[in-house]
Amino acid sequence: MTPRITTALLLLAGLGSLETGCAHSAHLRAELPALEMGAPAILTEDHFRRDRAGGVSEEGLRAILDAPVLLDESQRVGIMPVADSYQPDRAPPLTVVPAELMRSLDAAGVFQATSEVSTDWPADSSIPGLRELAARYRSGYLLLYRQRFLDETYANAWAWLYPTVIGAIVAPSRTLETAGVLEATLFDVRSGTILFTLYERVHARSDETPWDDDRKLRAMKLRLLEQAGGKLAEQVVSKVRHLSALRQANERKSVAAQAGPNS
Repeated sequence: MTPRITTALLLLAGLGSLETGCAHSAHLRAELPALEMGAPAILTEDHFRRDRAGGVSEEGLRAILDAPVLLDESQRVGIMPVADSYQPDRAPPLTVVPAELMRSLDAAGVFQATSEVSTDWPADSSIPGLRELAARYRSGYLLLYRQRFLDETYANAWAWLYPTVIGAIVAPSRTLETAGVLEATLFDVRSGTILFTLYERVHARSDETPWDDDRKLRAMKLRLLEQAGGKLAEQVVSKVRHLSALRQANERKSVAAQAGPNS
């Protein structure tokens, strides 16, 4: 056999092996099963160890979050003014907003009864005090109300009249400005949890003569409270009715599930 013929035969053998290998590889690729990409699992556990220090155990936290948020309309609700850190406010109840909240909830008729809560009764401070006062009023819920304002006073463009006697007396050279927030929080006395918190934000500014700034600021705040109290009450009634509707829908589902598909 000549060298030329031998070389040709070797080339043919190599091509045959290559085609066989490619066919085998294609056969293997066809037989490999497709990877199944399932939906990722829902993350329900906190894996950050630094988050776990606190006043609620891991079991307690899960029990709270797994429980449905439902409103018990058979309970009474108390309207209570609170101060910083939600301690009972011992100041005289001069604010008009708690009374407006009580009237609105009474008119809505969601709860068994509604009452303003007097904070003059002896009680502990902070959360234990709130629960103790609620127990005195036989109230399963407390609607906690508080208000906070930030005030600012400064000279405006009219201040250039200060050198004149008349300008210093009658010119509105002082600008009084106040911004505040009215807050209502529904507190579940039995479980210690909060059903909702609502805010009504207010703001006012006025140019005044440079006399009795404190008295004028108090008058501005009183007007804001009278205007915003009704709006906050509307928010509260709407949220309470929404929670009541959720409870009724949940009860209907439970009844339907117990009745079964053949009923």
